[in-house]
Amino acid sequence: MAELKQITDATFPTEVEGSKGVFVLDFWAPWCGPCRMMEPILKEVAGEDSDITVGQLNVDENPQTAMKFEVMSIPTFIIFKDGKLAKRMTGAMQKAAFVKEINTVK
Repeated sequence: MAELKQITDATFPTEVEGSKGVFVLDFWAPWCGPCRMMEPILKEVAGEDSDITVGQLNVDENPQTAMKFEVMSIPTFIIFKDGKLAKRMTGAMQKAAFVKEINTVK
């Protein structure tokens, strides 16, 4: 299992929009049960596939980026390809379904 890159409103432009390849960004909050259920899956995916970067953005602490992408419910996962939005998913899901969605962008 790998650690997840912590993204903030301040670091989003360089870390995510400036990234090359696939970047999966988890919009989450510590009080969100489904978000906490997804965290081990995110860490597994990050550790198993070196072609993708997985990060988290706490919506309570970083409202600007959440508003920019109109995140209305969490967890929301936005997959970026070379810094551009490629896919958006909302809600907890099983690992196989999550990986399948990521692979459609790779």
